[in-house]
Amino acid sequence: MALFGLFGRKKEAAEQAAEKQALDSGLERSREGFLSKLARAVAGKSSVDDEVLDHLEEVLVGSDVGVETTLRIIERIQQRVKRDKYVGAGELNALLRDEIASLMRDPAPVDPGIKPYVIMVVGVNGVGKTTTIGKLANAFKKEGKSVVLGAADTFRAAAVDQLRIWSERVGVPLVQQGMNADPAAVAYDAVESAKAKGADVVIIDTAGRLHNKVGLMNELTKVRNVMRKVIPEAPHEVLLVLDASTGQNAIEQAKQFTKATDVTALALTKIDGTAKGGVAIGISDQFSIPIKYLGVGEGIDHLQLFEKKAFVEAMFKG
Repeated sequence: MALFGLFGRKKEAAEQAAEKQALDSGLERSREGFLSKLARAVAGKSSVDDEVLDHLEEVLVGSDVGVETTLRIIERIQQRVKRDKYVGAGELNALLRDEIASLMRDPAPVDPGIKPYVIMVVGVNGVGKTTTIGKLANAFKKEGKSVVLGAADTFRAAAVDQLRIWSERVGVPLVQQGMNADPAAVAYDAVESAKAKGADVVIIDTAGRLHNKVGLMNELTKVRNVMRKVIPEAPHEVLLVLDASTGQNAIEQAKQFTKATDVTALALTKIDGTAKGGVAIGISDQFSIPIKYLGVGEGIDHLQLFEKKAFVEAMFKG
């Protein structure tokens, strides 16, 4: 289902039900792997003891939650067991749900008073960056917002063409200068155009070469600074797109990009095609940056505004 509530609009019951179904389906592979391993960890046990905790640690690490976050969860459960003296193995699911939820946070809605709201999208090639931009533009448009796209990924062959296809599909204007143009100049023109048109949102695509290329990171800084010549507060959101199916490599990409630019939100794509959905927990915890969007399918409407309660419920469903 589509992404709803970006500008704080209350979701209708039918919208909520459709989003829940899409999320449940998208997390099916991650959930099945996680819960089956968890069941084996407590098999034959009546209480949460050291052996159960050792198995739980293996389950979390094996589910791509990450070592650092796993140890934090284990420590908190140990403290709970110590405080309560006895915790039954049957209570472990509830404990885990509580601890995971406490490590994550819901994103803030877009402030409707900011116009145009400038989103700068970053991430390496192949993570679904351009597709996410297209789906995001579609979601904003469905909320009745006017959108402008900026094709500032000018170094990769076909990047501009891909974004043009999305702009035509969604029906929103695209500001472009073609391949090998100055990315900062494109970003400047896109923001200036959006401001002149009175657009609600402008989304800037940026180059996605390997995250360890220093030149790319310098380019991102330049793009950000040039946009501020038009709107001093821009960008209002720096969205890092990560591919959930890459597991721990997604965490490494997050480390590199958060060092290079002020990332304020995360989009986690392809979560429906992987059993590594646990990476969402580790990323959210380690970087203290909210996951804002989840890609739960290939359809144009298969992008959701992240809600931690719904995510945890879907991970533990059944």
